[in-house]
Amino acid sequence: MDERKWLAERFEEQRPRLRAVAYRMLGSLSEAEDAVQDAWLRLSGTAHGEVEDLGAWLTTVVARISLNMLRSRKTRSDTYVPEPIIDRADGTSPEHGALLANAVGLALLVVLETLAPAERVAFVLHDIFGMPFEEIAPIVDRTPDAARQLASRARRRVQERKATPDADVEVQRGVVDAFVAAARDGDFYGLVAVLDPEVVLRGDAGASPEGGSIEVRGAEKVARRAQTFSRLGVLRLPVLVNGAAGLVCTLDGKPFSVMAFTVRGGRIAEIDILADPERVARLDLTALDG
Repeated sequence: MDERKWLAERFEEQRPRLRAVAYRMLGSLSEAEDAVQDAWLRLSGTAHGEVEDLGAWLTTVVARISLNMLRSRKTRSDTYVPEPIIDRADGTSPEHGALLANAVGLALLVVLETLAPAERVAFVLHDIFGMPFEEIAPIVDRTPDAARQLASRARRRVQERKATPDADVEVQRGVVDAFVAAARDGDFYGLVAVLDPEVVLRGDAGASPEGGSIEVRGAEKVARRAQTFSRLGVLRLPVLVNGAAGLVCTLDGKPFSVMAFTVRGGRIAEIDILADPERVARLDLTALDG
C-alpha cells in the first residue's frame, strides 16, 4: 500500500469524530465538512511521520480551523436556528450516531451560538470531548487556567438555559403529537396545557423580504401563535431533529420548515422553527424518503 493511500485510510477512520467536533463548534454540517476537508489538506501537506497521535493532532487542527471560522462570522441574530440533523421518527441513522452523541440537541446548539468563539471551543473540547485544558490552551491562545475559565463561563450559560431535554423520545413524541392536535383544532387551552409556562418560540425565516425572525415567550402568547399552524394543506411529518421529536412541514409535497421541540418535565419548553427557504433547501432530508 502506498503511503498516501495508507494516510487516507487513517484519516477516514477519524472523520466521524472530526465531523462531530466541528459540528458542535460550528452548528452547521456544511461548515463542519469544510473544516474537516481543510484538516485533510493540511495533513496531506505535513510530515505526518512526526505525528505521534494522529487523532489528537487532527482534533487540534479541526478545532483551530473551527475557531477561525467562528471568529470570521458575521454577528447572528438571537433567533438564529443552527442547522438541524433530520432522521426518521423511528430512529437515528448510523451515520448520524456519532454526530449526535453526547445529546447534542438543537437547544444546546442554540445556546452555543450565544457564546464567544473561544468559550465555545473550550467548552466543546473539554466538556463534550474530554480534552484536557493543557491541550486546549494553545488552541485558544490562553493559559490552561484561562482556558478552564472559558469553559466554566460557557458551562454556566448552558446550565442556565437548561438545554437538556427529557430523555425518553416516546414521551417527547406524545407531547409533540398533543401540541399538533391542539394546534390543528385551534384548541387554545389544549395548547397551553402542553406548553411550559415560560416556553420560548424562535422562528428563523432568513433575510428575504418575506422572511424575518421572531421570538415569542410565554405559554399563552405561543399558544395564540400556534393556533395559526392549522394552515390548510400543510402536512406535518414526524421526524427526529437532532435526536429529539420534531416535525418537517411540507406544502404540496415540498418541505418549507423544520420544527424542533425541547420537552422538559413533560411539557414543551422550547420550539425552534427553521423556515429560511435557502437553508431548508440545503438540508439533508433523505430520511423523508424512507
